[in-house]
Amino acid sequence: MVSVAIVCKPHKTELAQILPRLIEWLRRKGYSPLLDREGGAFCQAAPIVDAAEMPSFSPGLVIVLGGDGTLLSVARIFAASKTPILSVNLGSLGFLTEVRLADLYPTLEGWCSDCHALDSRAMLQAAIRRDGQELSSHEALNEVVVSKGEIARMGDFAVELDGKHVARFRADGVIVSTPTGSTAYTLAANGPILTPDVDALVVTPICPHLLTLRPIVIRGDAHLTVRVEAVPNQALLTMDGQSAVALQPGDEVCCQRSSHTVNLVRISESGFFEALRSKLSWGER
Repeated sequence: MVSVAIVCKPHKTELAQILPRLIEWLRRKGYSPLLDREGGAFCQAAPIVDAAEMPSFSPGLVIVLGGDGTLLSVARIFAASKTPILSVNLGSLGFLTEVRLADLYPTLEGWCSDCHALDSRAMLQAAIRRDGQELSSHEALNEVVVSKGEIARMGDFAVELDGKHVARFRADGVIVSTPTGSTAYTLAANGPILTPDVDALVVTPICPHLLTLRPIVIRGDAHLTVRVEAVPNQALLTMDGQSAVALQPGDEVCCQRSSHTVNLVRISESGFFEALRSKLSWGER
């Protein structure tokens, strides 16, 4: 029997009504549902496991009940498995989680009958190097950010592209974004919007102390290095705005396109530009 993993946004009281019906529906269709612990706080009608352990059950589908933040965390958990993800918007913006709750069951019917498409999204890999040794490697769907810590003073950063010097500057930090992430933090920092199928990365300085320093779009297969040269107290590498690792002066963050992709289940043909118009008011006068 094929498993279906259900991952939920924390503290959403409506899950108490949503989950029992969803679990019953899946079982009628011949699927074996699994609940994460956030959902298990509202419903005990299915086995409850940690979200991080769900890939070991080899589910045929992941249903995300939450917002874009929940989807980003699920994308990192399931990155290596390529499991299709169907995301249902219970959050505020829902740019990536485009399925409305009212459309959940028609969308699931489309998935069961194979009347769907998979929207493959590139991910980003960031490796931390210190004194020539790799300390750790991390994945992100939207972006990785190298930034100074809490004190409101700029840090010094250097950027290299394929081993060649690009720039050295003072700023609050540097965003390296996928096309999916171009509508997130990068957009707020005046970066360009990329359609999800573009094979590229975006490098965006955060509040640089140079009027001429602008965001730049680079090849998707490029190797980019961001080096922390000096910071007032602490520097951080942050993945999708959700997890962070402390950096030291001299540390290098080596960024490149990940070998993993995220497969989003799409039924509607409204598409990327409809999301721009409806969620971000793009093109409105």
